Amino acid sequence: MDSESDPIFREVQRFHQFWVWLLIIALPLLLVGPFGYGMVKQLVLGQPWGDRPMSDTALAIVGTLSILFGIGMLALFLSAKLITEVRKDGLFVRFVPFHLSFHKIPLENLEQCEARHYRPIREYGGWGIRFAWKGKAYNVSGDLGVRLDYSTGRHLLIGSQRPEELAQAIASVLG
Repeated sequence: MDSESDPIFREVQRFHQFWVWLLIIALPLLLVGPFGYGMVKQLVLGQPWGDRPMSDTALAIVGTLSILFGIGMLALFLSAKLITEVRKDGLFVRFVPFHLSFHKIPLENLEQCEARHYRPIREYGGWGIRFAWKGKAYNVSGDLGVRLDYSTGRHLLIGSQRPEELAQAIASVLG
């Protein structure tokens, strides 16, 4: 990066909730275990799996797709991260792997920028890229963030482990 685009503020966050990781690790195990066992039993050993076994072809397809789905979900969460940058030319977010590049957050018509405590589940339905009544949120962990309120009545919340610093950086760009 050249000095014109060097970030004033940069934060990289990942999912850290224990219960999320428990679910994400359990999903592949719950799919790989039974389907792996069933595929070995029926396709390798030639013994029907269950009281009403699927055809070998159907088991091979469904089993493989289920296992790949579970592993894919694990890979998705392992790679997921929210990168927030404040640069001289604005505020940028990138939610890897969903955003291929940074998205510039408009600061025109911004009425208020406030570091705050929020309730991720109650206000936005959880973590990730979330949509709520008259607003949107980018968050991956915790319950702290910066809320941007626009003159249009809409708002945007960006989750941050350093909300005060983020709010100050945004204010510095606004002048």
